[in-house]
Amino acid sequence: MFLISGFVSAQISFTAKVSKKQLGINERLRVDFTMNKDGDDFEPPNFENFTVVGGPSQSINNSWVNGVRSFSKSYSYFLAPKKRGTFVVGQASIEINGETYKTLPINITVTAAIDKPKNPNDPNYVASQTIHLVAEISNSNPYLNEAITVVYKLYVAQNTGIRNWRELDKPRYGDFWSQNLDVKEYKTKQGTYRGEDYLYVVLKKIVLYPQKTGKLNIEPLSLDVTVEVPSNRRDVFGRLFTNTVNRTVSAGNRTINVKPLPENGKPTDFSGAVGDFDFKLESNKQTLKATEALELKVIVSGKGNLKLFKLPKLVLPSALEVYEPEHSENVVTRTSGMRGTISDTYTVVPNYQGNYPIPNISFSYFDLKTKRYKTLTSERLVIDVNEGPLGASNSSSGSISENVITPNLNQFSSFKTTTEFEPIESKPFFNSTLFWLLLLCPFLLIPILMLLVKNQTLRALDVSGNKIRKTNRLARKYLSQAKKSLGDKEPFYNALERALHNYLKSKLRIETSDFNKEKIEEILKNKNVNSSTLEGFISLLTACELARYTPLSAVDMQNDLDKAAEVINALDKQLN
Repeated sequence: MFLISGFVSAQISFTAKVSKKQLGINERLRVDFTMNKDGDDFEPPNFENFTVVGGPSQSINNSWVNGVRSFSKSYSYFLAPKKRGTFVVGQASIEINGETYKTLPINITVTAAIDKPKNPNDPNYVASQTIHLVAEISNSNPYLNEAITVVYKLYVAQNTGIRNWRELDKPRYGDFWSQNLDVKEYKTKQGTYRGEDYLYVVLKKIVLYPQKTGKLNIEPLSLDVTVEVPSNRRDVFGRLFTNTVNRTVSAGNRTINVKPLPENGKPTDFSGAVGDFDFKLESNKQTLKATEALELKVIVSGKGNLKLFKLPKLVLPSALEVYEPEHSENVVTRTSGMRGTISDTYTVVPNYQGNYPIPNISFSYFDLKTKRYKTLTSERLVIDVNEGPLGASNSSSGSISENVITPNLNQFSSFKTTTEFEPIESKPFFNSTLFWLLLLCPFLLIPILMLLVKNQTLRALDVSGNKIRKTNRLARKYLSQAKKSLGDKEPFYNALERALHNYLKSKLRIETSDFNKEKIEEILKNKNVNSSTLEGFISLLTACELARYTPLSAVDMQNDLDKAAEVINALDKQLN
């Protein structure tokens, strides 16, 4: 018996098989968990790096051949990868004859999107002919550090619908400085794709500044799109039925050729600025006292790679005390690139009297319009310190040489060591207005609480009114649920129908068992409801009944929701 038991146990198998071990981000993976003995408590892996787009589906094969029984049972899943990389399909487990069996983990490699063979009889092929993702590049031959814009547009044929989309693989811009631009609203526009009329929507905008020269690759953006493809069948109203398929679209790889900046005429102080800029040096004071602080600001403004270069350093006479500059940026990134102002603010403190010349500083950049380098020079400033101690090296004219280093005897003299605070006058809290107000408030609240309790008691005893209010709340609840379910046909119309049910129960005080179109039409006519409102209400009920047999778009659902709000509003006015 022990030998037979061991032999039978050895024959039990529980394995995992995949359709392929390497696939593109735009492909699907099938995983089958197969056993040759029936078991219980099947536990699949979590598929953390995949999206389950189908399954689990179960299949059982039980046959007898020459008196020998053959049995197999499978659980199948269809998976879509979430990103590129090497991932593991974990272990699944099941209990067979009181023992737990587990499959072996399987490594799966997910690559970039690949071209898939097309089958004209496959609904996915029809979707592939009517939906396209395109990456439009503003300039495929830019200079180093010149802005280019990549706009991703989703083109859809006019007889095709889109329910939703999800990013599968985000492009990596390793050789670029990149900035995402927010697309606040997805607006549908008319356009052409390969000479044919299409509708398109802008999904994403990226501004790129190339940081290397030569041929650079822009990786593709991949999307998982739910597409509604029209079929050749029509319903009783003549409208086309649609097939819903999941389609993976990719913008494809794009290559740009980045030109280096010319070496001819490049200034020695060039720090990589490319664009169109203005440059200046500002001082908030030119006449001041010794130990009084002033601010010198080096400012570059205009359009270009403002965040990708350094401002020129300010060199001052050694007799001036200079602190580390404070860098600030006021830059906005648009589809044309960066635009704004960057600056370095230096805090300078003179300790002695004299005239302090601020040397000129220059800023160089490459002008994209003229394709040449330009150098801008600041105006020469002179700081006049007219009060304070005289330095040891001061001349009779009262000026200080730029090359003379004077000892700083009191380097913290510019900091204040005394305050100008004044005491705040305070009044006693006892016998103040706030004291008496807080004391009397509890006594004033007693009658208000008694009225609230009385009203709550009367409201609780009003059984009929409570029932009406409860039904009204349910109607509003289901109408809001219908609004949340826009785009999903069955939940939307189920919620809409429940809202209509509960609204009439509250207004007409009829039970759900009496709720039919003939009864409603008779009661509303007796209530003198006008014919247009009555027809609108009945048509809504008919739409809810036919919804499960009729393909409807999100626009049709929105129209029915708006119509329900109008009809309920009209009935409120006529039934009061």
